[in-house]
Amino acid sequence: MILHWSPRSPFVRKVLVCAKELGVDAQLTLVRTVASAKKPHDGLMLDNPLSKIPTLVLEDGTSLMDSVVICEYLNDWVKGDLFPKDASHKWKVLRWHALANGWMDVLILWRHERERTTPDADLLAAYEKKCRTTLAFFNAEVPALSLEGVNIATIALACTLGYLDYRYVDLAWRDGHGALAQWFMPWEARPSMVSTRAVDG
Repeated sequence: MILHWSPRSPFVRKVLVCAKELGVDAQLTLVRTVASAKKPHDGLMLDNPLSKIPTLVLEDGTSLMDSVVICEYLNDWVKGDLFPKDASHKWKVLRWHALANGWMDVLILWRHERERTTPDADLLAAYEKKCRTTLAFFNAEVPALSLEGVNIATIALACTLGYLDYRYVDLAWRDGHGALAQWFMPWEARPSMVSTRAVDG
């Protein structure tokens, strides 16, 4: 299987962490693909018309788009347990995942706005407010999160916090969010997270 990827994308990292936790990462051939919002990648668009990563191309040529779809495919492929099947647990986990995934979207949009020559001050303030409010939400959820093992929600949250460390050092997100910082400590030391950590260069 071919995975269009970038070493800096938190969505790609989520897929790679899932693959490593499921023990299927060796089955993925990584193809470095630059997917810029301003310059659609013609080669990538053959597999994903939206020119977005991650995109997984299966052995039969079928393309799977969107990180959660790819993660669920890999999980089902090996009959993993990253996606709970029990109804009450399932919706709790998917709720956390949806919020963490949406938070990744906000952080990427915020970064793009910050890099503009003349950023929109209202947008910057809105993105920051959403980020800080989500931080407070997850900090309050730590008692429940601490009862969870490795699943799609905890992986997504860990990758989002890792992206904060990579792109938003100035935010100092651990300040005032001690419970979440403690929760993240063993996560950032997991081999699947260490081996997928974004670096410049």
